[in-house]
Amino acid sequence: MPKELIKKIDRELKEMEYELTQELPKEIQRAAAMGDLSENAEYEAALAKQQLLQSKLLKLKKRRVELSQIDFSRLPKDRVGYGSKVVLLDLDEDKEISYTLVMGEETDCDNCISISSPIGKSLLGKREGDEVAIRIPSGTKNFEILELHTFFEGEN
Repeated sequence: MPKELIKKIDRELKEMEYELTQELPKEIQRAAAMGDLSENAEYEAALAKQQLLQSKLLKLKKRRVELSQIDFSRLPKDRVGYGSKVVLLDLDEDKEISYTLVMGEETDCDNCISISSPIGKSLLGKREGDEVAIRIPSGTKNFEILELHTFFEGEN
């Protein structure tokens, strides 16, 4: 998962850099050719787009550096952490649900939740058999961790 996420970020960076260095300069030049820059809405919009894209690019570069510096070998092997798959029993409704804990950028998969979400934060560091009370907008839900499969179990 971490390698795929870094590859995804690298693709996004490449696309943004292309837009900033190839497409936007042409767009700005076309808008500037339309006349008086003080009253040129297209020119102002192109400059605003450029600033927004530069800001996003810097944030994404910073995030890539952060991710590449994570030592995944230090993830817990017996507790919930990044990459863990957990099977929970909803103690209030007697239903099972399973989740995989991922980075915020990876939540586009089935039953994946971000480690920084309220549920993810509540599960971090817990062990199989632990009961967890999770605050959600409609109140508090109580779960028991029935099964825990850590990041390392999926590497084999």
